Amino acid sequence: MSVTGSNGATRVAVVYYSATGNVHKLASAAADAAEKAGAETRLRRVPDYVGESPAPEFTEWNRAWEEHREAVKDVPTAGVDDLGWADAILFGGPGRFGLVAAPLKHFVELAWPLNTRDGLVNKVMSSFTSTGAPHGGQESTILSLNNVFYHWGAIIVPPGITDEIQRAPSNGNPYGVSSVSGRQAVPGRLAENVTDDNLAAIGHQVRRMIEVATALRRGFGEDLPR
Repeated sequence: MSVTGSNGATRVAVVYYSATGNVHKLASAAADAAEKAGAETRLRRVPDYVGESPAPEFTEWNRAWEEHREAVKDVPTAGVDDLGWADAILFGGPGRFGLVAAPLKHFVELAWPLNTRDGLVNKVMSSFTSTGAPHGGQESTILSLNNVFYHWGAIIVPPGITDEIQRAPSNGNPYGVSSVSGRQAVPGRLAENVTDDNLAAIGHQVRRMIEVATALRRGFGEDLPR
Protein backbone atom coordinates (compact mmCIF):
# COMPACT_ATOMS: atom_id res chain seq x y z
CA MET A 1 0.00 0.00 0.00
CA SER A 2 1.53 3.29 -1.04
CA VAL A 3 1.73 5.94 1.65
CA THR A 4 3.23 8.71 -0.43
CA GLY A 5 1.55 12.02 -0.97
CA SER A 6 -0.55 12.81 -4.00
CA ASN A 7 2.44 14.55 -5.56
CA GLY A 8 4.86 11.76 -4.65
CA ALA A 9 6.23 13.71 -1.68
CA THR A 10 6.95 12.25 1.71
CA ARG A 11 4.07 12.81 4.12
CA VAL A 12 4.89 14.43 7.45
CA ALA A 13 2.54 14.88 10.41
CA VAL A 14 3.57 17.18 13.25
CA VAL A 15 1.36 16.20 16.18
CA TYR A 16 1.69 18.17 19.39
CA TYR A 17 0.12 19.29 22.63
CA SER A 18 0.93 22.74 23.97
CA ALA A 19 -0.44 24.38 27.11
CA THR A 20 0.95 27.91 26.88
CA GLY A 21 2.55 28.08 23.45
CA ASN A 22 6.15 26.91 23.73
CA VAL A 23 5.59 23.53 22.07
CA HIS A 24 3.23 25.16 19.57
CA LYS A 25 6.00 27.53 18.46
CA LEU A 26 8.40 24.62 17.95
CA ALA A 27 5.76 22.56 16.15
CA SER A 28 4.94 25.41 13.79
CA ALA A 29 8.63 25.82 12.95
CA ALA A 30 8.87 22.07 12.30
CA ALA A 31 5.89 22.16 9.93
CA ASP A 32 7.34 25.16 8.07
CA ALA A 33 10.67 23.35 7.68
CA ALA A 34 8.93 20.21 6.40
CA GLU A 35 7.03 22.18 3.78
CA LYS A 36 10.19 23.96 2.66
CA ALA A 37 11.85 20.54 2.32
CA GLY A 38 9.11 19.51 -0.10
CA ALA A 39 7.08 17.30 2.22
CA GLU A 40 3.30 17.13 2.23
CA THR A 41 2.68 18.37 5.75
CA ARG A 42 -0.02 18.34 8.39
CA LEU A 43 0.27 20.41 11.58
CA ARG A 44 -2.15 18.96 14.11
CA ARG A 45 -2.70 19.99 17.72
CA VAL A 46 -3.91 17.70 20.47
CA PRO A 47 -6.52 19.62 22.51
CA ASP A 48 -7.03 19.50 26.23
CA TYR A 49 -9.61 16.90 27.13
CA VAL A 50 -10.94 19.03 29.97
CA GLY A 51 -12.86 22.26 29.53
CA GLU A 52 -10.94 24.29 32.08
CA SER A 53 -7.34 24.94 33.02
CA PRO A 54 -5.66 22.13 34.99
CA ALA A 55 -4.11 24.79 37.25
CA PRO A 56 -6.76 27.45 37.90
CA GLU A 57 -5.15 28.50 41.19
CA PHE A 58 -2.04 29.71 39.35
CA THR A 59 -3.54 32.94 38.08
CA GLU A 60 -0.93 34.03 35.52
CA TRP A 61 -0.39 30.51 34.18
CA ASN A 62 -4.13 30.05 33.87
CA ARG A 63 -4.48 33.32 31.92
CA ALA A 64 -1.61 32.29 29.65
CA TRP A 65 -3.28 28.92 29.09
CA GLU A 66 -6.53 30.64 28.08
CA GLU A 67 -4.67 33.10 25.85
CA HIS A 68 -2.89 30.29 24.04
CA ARG A 69 -6.08 28.25 23.65
CA GLU A 70 -7.75 31.22 21.94
CA ALA A 71 -4.71 31.83 19.71
CA VAL A 72 -4.61 28.27 18.31
CA LYS A 73 -8.32 27.57 18.01
CA ASP A 74 -8.11 27.48 14.21
CA VAL A 75 -5.26 24.94 14.11
CA PRO A 76 -6.79 21.57 13.08
CA THR A 77 -7.00 19.01 15.86
CA ALA A 78 -5.16 15.71 15.56
CA GLY A 79 -6.88 12.47 14.68
CA VAL A 80 -5.61 8.91 14.49
CA ASP A 81 -6.13 9.10 10.72
CA ASP A 82 -3.27 11.64 10.63
CA LEU A 83 -0.96 8.94 11.99
CA GLY A 84 -2.10 6.44 9.40
CA TRP A 85 -1.67 9.02 6.63
CA ALA A 86 1.91 9.99 7.42
CA ASP A 87 5.25 8.47 6.43
CA ALA A 88 6.99 10.40 9.22
CA ILE A 89 5.49 11.67 12.48
CA LEU A 90 7.00 14.23 14.83
CA PHE A 91 5.42 14.26 18.29
CA GLY A 92 5.87 17.13 20.73
CA GLY A 93 4.60 17.97 24.16
CA PRO A 94 5.62 19.58 27.45
CA GLY A 95 7.20 17.46 30.14
CA ARG A 96 5.18 16.79 33.27
CA PHE A 97 7.40 15.48 36.07
CA GLY A 98 9.54 13.76 33.45
CA LEU A 99 6.55 12.20 31.73
CA VAL A 100 4.41 13.01 28.69
CA ALA A 101 1.64 15.53 29.38
CA ALA A 102 -1.71 13.83 29.90
CA PRO A 103 -3.50 15.11 26.75
CA LEU A 104 -0.75 13.76 24.48
CA LYS A 105 -0.70 10.44 26.34
CA HIS A 106 -4.47 10.23 25.94
CA PHE A 107 -4.12 10.80 22.20
CA VAL A 108 -1.44 8.09 21.97
CA GLU A 109 -3.84 5.64 23.60
CA LEU A 110 -6.44 6.40 20.93
CA ALA A 111 -4.02 4.92 18.38
CA TRP A 112 -4.37 1.46 19.90
CA PRO A 113 -6.71 0.10 17.16
CA LEU A 114 -4.42 1.44 14.42
CA ASN A 115 -1.47 -0.21 16.12
CA THR A 116 -3.26 -3.58 16.30
CA ARG A 117 -3.66 -3.40 12.50
CA ASP A 118 0.11 -2.77 12.16
CA GLY A 119 -0.76 0.66 10.83
CA LEU A 120 2.25 2.30 12.46
CA VAL A 121 4.91 -0.24 11.53
CA ASN A 122 8.03 1.19 9.87
CA LYS A 123 6.89 4.80 10.08
CA VAL A 124 9.68 7.22 10.94
CA MET A 125 9.10 8.96 14.27
CA SER A 126 10.82 11.50 16.46
CA SER A 127 9.89 13.73 19.38
CA PHE A 128 10.60 17.04 21.11
CA THR A 129 9.63 18.78 24.31
CA SER A 130 9.72 21.91 26.44
CA THR A 131 10.11 22.06 30.21
CA GLY A 132 10.26 24.77 32.81
CA ALA A 133 13.90 24.16 33.71
CA PRO A 134 16.99 22.69 31.99
CA HIS A 135 16.81 19.61 34.23
CA GLY A 136 13.03 19.40 34.30
CA GLY A 137 12.78 15.95 32.75
CA GLN A 138 13.43 16.75 29.10
CA GLU A 139 15.23 13.51 28.28
CA SER A 140 12.84 11.25 30.21
CA THR A 141 9.84 12.92 28.52
CA ILE A 142 11.29 12.24 25.08
CA LEU A 143 12.31 8.71 25.99
CA SER A 144 8.81 7.98 27.30
CA LEU A 145 7.49 8.88 23.85
CA ASN A 146 10.19 6.76 22.24
CA ASN A 147 9.03 3.81 24.33
CA VAL A 148 5.66 4.12 22.61
CA PHE A 149 7.37 4.14 19.22
CA TYR A 150 9.17 0.90 20.09
CA HIS A 151 5.83 -0.78 20.74
CA TRP A 152 4.49 0.49 17.44
CA GLY A 153 7.41 -0.93 15.46
CA ALA A 154 8.37 2.54 14.28
CA ILE A 155 11.82 3.67 13.19
CA ILE A 156 13.12 6.32 15.58
CA VAL A 157 15.21 9.11 14.11
CA PRO A 158 16.76 11.39 16.76
CA PRO A 159 18.49 14.66 15.90
CA GLY A 160 21.69 13.42 17.52
CA ILE A 161 24.65 15.79 17.30
CA THR A 162 24.47 15.72 13.52
CA ASP A 163 24.49 19.44 12.87
CA GLU A 164 26.36 22.39 14.32
CA ILE A 165 23.08 23.90 15.53
CA GLN A 166 22.89 21.13 18.12
CA ARG A 167 25.98 22.61 19.77
CA ALA A 168 24.30 25.97 20.39
CA PRO A 169 24.05 26.83 24.13
CA SER A 170 20.25 26.49 24.21
CA ASN A 171 20.31 23.12 22.37
CA GLY A 172 22.37 19.97 22.81
CA ASN A 173 19.84 17.24 23.65
CA PRO A 174 20.62 14.42 21.17
CA TYR A 175 17.33 12.61 21.86
CA GLY A 176 15.09 15.41 20.62
CA VAL A 177 14.97 19.17 20.51
CA SER A 178 14.22 20.58 23.96
CA SER A 179 13.49 24.15 24.94
CA VAL A 180 13.41 25.72 28.39
CA SER A 181 10.16 27.61 28.74
CA GLY A 182 10.85 29.08 32.14
CA ARG A 183 9.05 28.35 35.37
CA GLN A 184 6.25 30.87 34.92
CA ALA A 185 4.00 31.52 31.93
CA VAL A 186 3.29 35.22 31.47
CA PRO A 187 0.15 36.40 29.62
CA GLY A 188 0.99 38.51 26.58
CA ARG A 189 4.50 37.06 26.43
CA LEU A 190 3.87 33.47 25.39
CA ALA A 191 6.75 31.33 24.14
CA GLU A 192 9.26 34.16 24.34
CA ASN A 193 11.89 31.82 25.83
CA VAL A 194 11.94 29.56 22.76
CA THR A 195 15.21 30.62 21.15
CA ASP A 196 16.02 31.08 17.49
CA ASP A 197 18.52 28.25 17.92
CA ASN A 198 15.74 26.01 19.22
CA LEU A 199 13.70 26.81 16.11
CA ALA A 200 16.67 26.11 13.84
CA ALA A 201 17.28 22.81 15.62
CA ILE A 202 13.70 21.61 15.20
CA GLY A 203 14.03 22.42 11.50
CA HIS A 204 17.12 20.22 11.34
CA GLN A 205 15.34 17.43 13.22
CA VAL A 206 12.38 17.34 10.85
CA ARG A 207 14.58 17.51 7.74
CA ARG A 208 16.57 14.56 9.08
CA MET A 209 13.31 12.64 9.53
CA ILE A 210 12.27 13.41 5.96
CA GLU A 211 15.62 12.26 4.57
CA VAL A 212 15.34 8.91 6.37
CA ALA A 213 11.65 8.43 5.55
CA THR A 214 12.25 9.19 1.88
CA ALA A 215 15.18 6.77 1.74
CA LEU A 216 13.12 4.05 3.40
CA ARG A 217 10.25 4.54 0.97
CA ARG A 218 12.65 4.13 -1.92
CA GLY A 219 14.21 1.09 -0.29
CA PHE A 220 10.81 -0.48 0.21
CA GLY A 221 9.84 0.34 -3.36
CA GLU A 222 7.45 3.07 -2.14
CA ASP A 223 5.40 0.38 -0.32
CA LEU A 224 5.91 -0.04 3.40
CA PRO A 225 4.86 -3.47 4.76
CA ARG A 226 1.69 -3.60 6.77
